This record gives sequence, C-alpha cells and structure tokens, in this order.
Amino acid sequence: MSILVGSSTKVIVQGITGHDGFFHAGTMIEYGTNVVGGVTPGKGGQTVHGAPVFDTVQEAVQSTDAECTVLFVPARFASAAIREAADAGIGLIVCITEGIPVLEMIETYHHVRTRGARLIGPNCPGIITPGQCKIGIMPARIHMPGKIGVISRSGTLTYEIVYNLTASGIGQSTCIGIGGDPVIGTGFTELLEIFEKDGETDGVVLIGEIGGEGEEEAADFICHRMNKPVVAFISGRTAPPGKRMGHAGAIISGGKGTAEAKIAAFETAGVPVASRPNEIPDLLKDLL
Repeated sequence: MSILVGSSTKVIVQGITGHDGFFHAGTMIEYGTNVVGGVTPGKGGQTVHGAPVFDTVQEAVQSTDAECTVLFVPARFASAAIREAADAGIGLIVCITEGIPVLEMIETYHHVRTRGARLIGPNCPGIITPGQCKIGIMPARIHMPGKIGVISRSGTLTYEIVYNLTASGIGQSTCIGIGGDPVIGTGFTELLEIFEKDGETDGVVLIGEIGGEGEEEAADFICHRMNKPVVAFISGRTAPPGKRMGHAGAIISGGKGTAEAKIAAFETAGVPVASRPNEIPDLLKDLL
C-alpha cells in the first residue's frame, strides 16, 4: 500500500550531524524507517542514533546499498549534495532544504534527470508511507495506513488535510510533499500517473496553490488519462495579484496561476474542489 518508499527502503541522511538532520533522523528511526547511515563530510567514522556516518554519499552507498537519501543540508551546499547523491547512484532524492537559488535548481534538475534519479523537492516536507516509512519532517502521529494517496505543494496544508482524513477513518497509502519552489524535481502529473498504476491506492487528494501551471496540467492528465477519483483543494483564493504568498513559487504573473484558473480546470476535468480542507473526507466518500 505505497509508492516510492516502503518498510524495506534503505535510507541515508545527508547532513545527519547537523541540528535538523540529527533531530529528524531520530524521528524517522523511531517511526521505523530503515535509516542505514548518514553523510557529513569530515565526520566519517562517527555514529548517530546508531547509524554510521560517512564522508561521502559514494562511501555510504558502497557500504549500505542505500537507495534513497534525504537532505538536511544548508541551501548553499544543497545543489552540490543533490548532484553528489545522483552521481552515486541513489534512485530517490528527497530535499527538505529551502532557499536554493532558482538558476541552481534548473541545472540540478537536469543533472538529476540525466542520472536516472528522481528528486522530490526542494523546499518540501518529504514522504511518508504510513506504518512503514517516514522520510522528512511530516508529523507521523496524524497519519494512518490506508488507500488514499496525497500529493501537495504545501506542508502545513498536508498536515491539516491528513488530520481530517484520519479523523474521518480514511487512511493514506503514501503522502508526498512536492515542494513549493518554482523549480521542483517531481510534479503532480508524474505522481498521479504512479498512483493511477498502484493497485493499493483507490483515490488521490491533490493539494495545490496559486502560482505556476502544475495544477492545470494535472487537471488535463486526470481528464484524459486517469480513472481513479481525485479530490482537490487550492489555497490562495484571496491572494492579491503579483504578491508572493508563502512559497517562492506561489506568485501570480501575467494573469496565469490564479486560484480561479486552477479551480476551473479541475471542475472541467470533473474533479471536486473543496472550499475548506475539512470538506475533503466527505467529497472522497461520495466518490469511492
């Protein structure tokens, strides 16, 4: 009942000896995530939460067969860390770091793709497959195993909506925060396609916001290529044009990326759009 990660996924933590990396690596291990090591240049040979620390990702992969990494690395080093992971053969790279320059991310995005890896983020809360694996900073206690996938640009909205799903008895297969920056590694459409093919996911909740055209592209995909039910929520309905609201990618320009345009695209595709997060469970129950 999951996509991308599960109980057997071998995970390393880049930046494990830093404040955030240390703390969140601990919560991941406590949840049951298979954290097999960490990476901090110059700190190789240490252990953190019982996991060995390596100087490079290549060394970590050779010693542990790691297949996934999560980055808690300062913004000025994050692009290099992502590239290092991709060059070392890591298949799934989850970047929590916020504040990476857009031009850097454009180059890094293409570098990761040419290596055949998948990047989630940057500026994202990570991934969780409830009951199996938590990679990143999502609060584990609100999640419950089930058959509804969740894809979101917003971390805090993810938590609110997942809380409402769980409180209504609706469990989740995998929840993915894709990040709120203008350039991200994996968008809505790619993940919708994976959920569509997943035999243990019965429906999807999509959480979008103003800025960009990813939601409109997702609506087109749902309309033409998806059979499973999808329910959406779009934040930023009252945002003034030209203002960045929260995320770096949440800005309306040239009349594109408005909440109204996104809502209209989903409604055209037959996707119910909730006005408030607590409406989502009932909308899902009507479709399942």
